[in-house]
Amino acid sequence: MKRLASSQRKSGTPAKQWQACGRRIGTILLIPLLVSCGHYLDTSPDRKLVKRVEERLKPDEGLPLPAISQLPPQTVEQALPKFKEGRPKSATTLPPPSATKPELPKAAPEASKQLSIAAVRSMALENNLDLKIAQADPKIAATAVSEEEAKFDDLIFAKAKYGKKNTPAQNLDVVSFTPVDPNSTLKNEVDKLTAVPQETEILDMEAGIVIPLRTGAKVTVSSPFDGKRQFRGVASDQYQNALRFSISQPLLRDAGISNNVAGIRIARYEQQAVDVKTRLQAIRVLAMVERAYWSLYVAWGELDMRRQQYENAANNLSMVKKRVAEGLTANVEINRAEIGVAERLESLIIAETSLKTRQRQLKLLLNAPGLDLDSQTLLIPDTSPTLLEFNLDREQLAQRALDGRLELLELELKLAADLTKIDYLSNQTLPMFMLDYNYAALGRDTSSYGGAFDQTLSGNYSDWSVGVRMEIPLSNELRRARLDRAVQERMQRLTTQQLRELSVRREIYDALDQMSQNWQRILATRQNVVLAGLNYDAELKQFKEGLRTMTEVLETLTRLGEAQLREVRAIGDYQVSMIDLAFATGTLLGHSRVDLGLNANAQ
Repeated sequence: MKRLASSQRKSGTPAKQWQACGRRIGTILLIPLLVSCGHYLDTSPDRKLVKRVEERLKPDEGLPLPAISQLPPQTVEQALPKFKEGRPKSATTLPPPSATKPELPKAAPEASKQLSIAAVRSMALENNLDLKIAQADPKIAATAVSEEEAKFDDLIFAKAKYGKKNTPAQNLDVVSFTPVDPNSTLKNEVDKLTAVPQETEILDMEAGIVIPLRTGAKVTVSSPFDGKRQFRGVASDQYQNALRFSISQPLLRDAGISNNVAGIRIARYEQQAVDVKTRLQAIRVLAMVERAYWSLYVAWGELDMRRQQYENAANNLSMVKKRVAEGLTANVEINRAEIGVAERLESLIIAETSLKTRQRQLKLLLNAPGLDLDSQTLLIPDTSPTLLEFNLDREQLAQRALDGRLELLELELKLAADLTKIDYLSNQTLPMFMLDYNYAALGRDTSSYGGAFDQTLSGNYSDWSVGVRMEIPLSNELRRARLDRAVQERMQRLTTQQLRELSVRREIYDALDQMSQNWQRILATRQNVVLAGLNYDAELKQFKEGLRTMTEVLETLTRLGEAQLREVRAIGDYQVSMIDLAFATGTLLGHSRVDLGLNANAQ
């Protein structure tokens, strides 16, 4: 007996031993959380992929063709002699070529607006409606990330309830007494209990916080207060308090940080994909604006050519009338000259309408103040075309496109999100196995809440438990079907990625061939314009000498005009082919530094 008492004094009462055991279990459960604290707060996607996205979304957008050309670029004047050597020889010596940019009609200052391509890009970035629509997508995607992160917000709760009962006497159970004192007169007595009439006031209060952890656990810390006062029958007061701590941690399904932050990571991947898509939309709009700009340039050149044709035909008509009046030419030549004027007047009217429609197309893309679709302001291109031949490495450009195309980067982000989703759904196919732990320090007093709270802090009384729960679906077909669908969607996206890579390479090769073709067209049409001009002058001279009819002169004039028109179109197509090449690599031509952010402007 003495040894037992001594042992109890050393180790404490059994209640305190269990209390100490409960505290140790709580400490053991918290150790993994403390060890993994660094990993706990990490919800970022794949770091290498994030770095690629950040580098790709830097403000600079440009394909520096002169810098990546294998040989120094050549102008038309430098390339034309070599071009002539590979073509049939002409007995006529070519004079120095005239300016490649067509002469623009004079317009009143208040009725015209000269625009450089850099200014056009800046206006489009600031006012284009398609871009404004696209710029709302990143903000929407950011809210999706916030929604996922809000799942781990702490919840503070509090409740209070006051009640009052005035109960009559009530019959209770029939009981048999087993007193502690063996000599008590109540031993083995059977009696019926009766609850006396009572008037009771009850006040229940509780406040606490619920903390969802990224390990999948839910921690609840609360402090309930309970007060009861009785005024009739046997008067008594009782105040109770507790400090409660509970944690429920899944061990299989929904366990681990990766599974619980999967929604955040997927939302971040989607957010970056939206950023990439928005930038792609900006590049696409700028490419459309540049194409419309050069289309307008071609329309001005065509109008200028048609006007020159009309003026030349009108001058020929005046000259023929004068020669007929002097008796040097037959009267029928007047009719032929008038037919030539009428034909060119029709072409001039068509060219004017074409200019209006192309101006309206550019105004629509710019959406700038003062440039309404039906405004009379004439938009005049002020940027000279780039007439340089570039010797570009086809494979280098193809690889540059594979690295820079935003569609491929967007697809890569979606593939990363698919992988995260598959990992999460794979975890969801596991059984649910939950570990629950609860601990409470208790206190009671008959005079005040403070006394009950002090007893709670003393730690003399406690209540704790540890338990497990398990759920296993019989078939688990729903979760397995979701996982299989996610795997098939990823396989489909991988195949799409391969197809897009092949398409990108094809677009690069097509753009390079188109660019080479249009450069050859410029050289061919330049030579044709010069020769057609010489032929027209010769035919007109022979008409004055009576060796040619006006019909033959007008035919050579028509050929001159068509040659000039083909040259202007070839120049415009060459500019567009460079835009297409830059777009095929996922960039823009480096006319200016452009920031494609939400408040981007061309510099």
